Amino acid sequence: MSLATSIAVFFLAAFVGFYIISRIPNQLHTPLMSVTNALHGLVLLGAMVAIGGSVVAGNWGSLVLAVVAIAFGTINIVGGFLVTDRMLVMFRVGQSPAAAAPQESDEDRDVIKVSADT
Repeated sequence: MSLATSIAVFFLAAFVGFYIISRIPNQLHTPLMSVTNALHGLVLLGAMVAIGGSVVAGNWGSLVLAVVAIAFGTINIVGGFLVTDRMLVMFRVGQSPAAAAPQESDEDRDVIKVSADT
């Protein structure tokens, strides 16, 4: 595939992706995040395959890019699952998000208390 074709496909995919994502209602955000987390698992798999090929071929540039892809993909997956879990807590029936979150006492954190009399 020529460079011009690759650039055209990239910009077309970016435009279509932006158009689709901008039309998603707020209620579908959490399921969409879950699907995105699954797709990033494929990114990690592809980066691991690239690492294997880079080590065999001795191509250190591809190896560095694959390691960076694995690092960013892992951060994105973990962050996505944390956000998804937090969103799902908000939709639990009969329980508010504040009640579902673990409560800290004053002994658990360093708090400077100032009285109003000073």
